[in-house]
Amino acid sequence: MSFFSATVAPSKMALRKVAVSVLGNCFDLTVNNARTFSTTVFLCRRSPPLGPMPNEDIDVQNIDTIEKYRSFNRYLRQVEDAKNKLVWWKTYQGYLEKEDPEHGATRVNIGLPWYRHSRTDELRARRQVMKGNKKNVDLERECRLRTFKISANRVQEIWEKSSGPFHIKRLADHYGVFSDLFPMAYFLPQIPLRIRYNQGTGSQVHYGNALTPTEAASAPVVSFDADEGSLWTLLLTSPDEHLLDNEAEYLHWLVGNIPGGAVQAGEQLCHYLAPFPARGTGFHRYIYVLFQQGGPIRFQEDLRPSLCHSLVDRTFKTVDFDRKHQDSMTPAGLAFFQCQWDESVTSTFHNTLKMREPVFEFIRPPVYHPPQVKYPKGQPLRYLDRYRDGKEQTYGIY
Repeated sequence: MSFFSATVAPSKMALRKVAVSVLGNCFDLTVNNARTFSTTVFLCRRSPPLGPMPNEDIDVQNIDTIEKYRSFNRYLRQVEDAKNKLVWWKTYQGYLEKEDPEHGATRVNIGLPWYRHSRTDELRARRQVMKGNKKNVDLERECRLRTFKISANRVQEIWEKSSGPFHIKRLADHYGVFSDLFPMAYFLPQIPLRIRYNQGTGSQVHYGNALTPTEAASAPVVSFDADEGSLWTLLLTSPDEHLLDNEAEYLHWLVGNIPGGAVQAGEQLCHYLAPFPARGTGFHRYIYVLFQQGGPIRFQEDLRPSLCHSLVDRTFKTVDFDRKHQDSMTPAGLAFFQCQWDESVTSTFHNTLKMREPVFEFIRPPVYHPPQVKYPKGQPLRYLDRYRDGKEQTYGIY
């Protein structure tokens, strides 16, 4: 074979490869164009809408001819009409109702009825107070000199009798109290609860404030305003604490047949148990619910042993308890606080519940340092920082 034939042969093979690649690219381009064309044809042949489209009757070319609302009330009225109007397409509300049939359902008020004073009487009383204040010379002097003091207890009393129950209800909805304890129901907490732990430190339960398990280790002092001869039931439960069932609760305290406002004189159905939020599970809610009884109740099925340290016996559901006694008691008061793990929870698991403590987070072991030497030869300048006392953060590469 000559030198010329040996040189030409590779050139022919290269040309053949180039031609095959060009033809392959042309074929792929043709297939892609055909697919695009077929997709376009399919979209053009789609079926027409089943009814009029939204805002189809609006002439976008003549916006000025559209009738103005002229007032917000008229606009709001038309929006409500459009919202309630039946349409042929599937709305976002329809998707929600399909996924959650109870979404948007009306909740039932299971609490005491709310009696509001006449608006005319309230305005008349307010005018009388304002007229008396204008004639009070001492009040005018104190306001002018900025020495006038308002009684916080008086403000608290007025708030509890006016808008307090509605504010507490909004807070309970925000924290998911009603949705977890009373599904599809709610109530207005009209009886204020005053709950105080540790009389020395003054840890009080409000509506979602944070307390430590150490502060709530012993039973609190509970007081509320009640008529003489009335009977009440006090309940303390935690919907976030159960270790095995997400839908169940742990009962921490239950006192029934409380005469008047004397909780210590009531029938203790389940003795007090300190909060024990497991480590690594964040904040837990602990909810006090006060029920007003219509008369004496026999709580034979709800009675626990005198020293109940079994979590199985303390498994509880507030909704079942309420349904069982709904004909003889009505929820009337509410207060709740939040707790997260501290060192006292370990003692509660080991000494009170007699069980191993569950931990839901990684406990990082302390950093290991070799024994300190007197003459650290070849060590960095910050060698002694790793052996300092205290928890101060030090930096450097060791």
